[in-house]
Amino acid sequence: MNASFPRVASSTHATGGGSARRLRVLVITRIFPNAVEPLSSPFNRQQFAALGGLCDLSVMATIPWFPGAALVPRSRSWGLRKVPRRDVIAGLDVAHPRVAYVPGLAGLSGALEVASLAPALLPWILRRRRDLDIVLGSWAYPDGAAAVALARLIGVPAVIKVHGSDLNVQSTMLGPRTNLSFPLPRAARVVAVSAALGAKAVSLGVAPDRVRVVPNGTDASLFRVRDRAEARRAVAWPAPLGEGRMVLYCGRIEGEKGVMDLIAAFAGIASRAPDLSLVLLGEGRALAEAKTLAAPLGDRIVFLGARPLAEVPLWMAASTLLTLPSHAEGSPNVIREALACGRPVVGTAVGGIPELLDSPELGAMVPARDPARLGEALLDVAGRDADPAAIAARSGGSWDESAAALLAVLNDARGERREEARA
Repeated sequence: MNASFPRVASSTHATGGGSARRLRVLVITRIFPNAVEPLSSPFNRQQFAALGGLCDLSVMATIPWFPGAALVPRSRSWGLRKVPRRDVIAGLDVAHPRVAYVPGLAGLSGALEVASLAPALLPWILRRRRDLDIVLGSWAYPDGAAAVALARLIGVPAVIKVHGSDLNVQSTMLGPRTNLSFPLPRAARVVAVSAALGAKAVSLGVAPDRVRVVPNGTDASLFRVRDRAEARRAVAWPAPLGEGRMVLYCGRIEGEKGVMDLIAAFAGIASRAPDLSLVLLGEGRALAEAKTLAAPLGDRIVFLGARPLAEVPLWMAASTLLTLPSHAEGSPNVIREALACGRPVVGTAVGGIPELLDSPELGAMVPARDPARLGEALLDVAGRDADPAAIAARSGGSWDESAAALLAVLNDARGERREEARA
């Protein structure tokens, strides 16, 4: 059973630790959209846009760079060279400082990023040191480490927001795990998107009383119950799918997301459910491998690539169910969004997924890396007579509520620092 941590009330609308002045916050993060990757990390864009309406918020969204990146056309850094140094995204003032990294060397890369990020931000921090109340690092390392170092330099608290892979995956690697041991215990608060992730933070040295759980939200204007037939017409339902049932996967096409398990699971049940198809939305490193694995099933499996955010809820509404067979997760927002659309979910019992699928009416959970169990669960849930309204009613809160809860944590950290200064 997961440890119990304070779950910050989403109805809290603190304004600044007892003061009418709005809290002044700097966010440092590597996971944020930009002009080249506008669909990246929509959860941070949505939460921080809502948070920006409650406080004075600036974002430093870092761009990875290495010497000679412009000469390597297939590298991500080569593509990101066109990102402007400053931008306005979702109404927020966003800077895009370049930070050095070494491709393929996670531990060394993180240390270099901190070493290059701190000097890149230092002049800006020093100019505005009297205009900042708190620094929020949104990703454990190196963003959290830079937030802690810079916050200490100007005498304000640092808060680290953790998401999933930054703890679940990086903590399994010696270099990154060592790196995590610096910032996490030194943050005034660690914000986790699930209790399971909070427990992981404690295992990495964070005092339990510094952990707060702030769930993500959903955009009710996008993710809502719709008529399935109307949704299928809106997305120009592919002719090979006919009028049958559809399993939807929406996310990165990666091995650790369980995509290969999903294709194997579908292959195992395809003959028993001839009206069932599998549609995958997303791009990723394993796309070519996934297409090769799916080829024997022909048009029963459809790859549609990355889709604009506004189109995703239409695909969810058009589906019979969504599946997320990940090997590790924090608190995947795609599950919240599918539930808000009234669609059941088949997920793996990892990370914060059990906290989201906490009732049989919401779908089913299976062990990770078990295609046979996954296939049987897909058949079971696809055959149910689901109640979309009942499912949607249990999907969670809004982004405004999530942002208000995050603001309450930031104010709490600031208030604690003031009390320590007076003591």
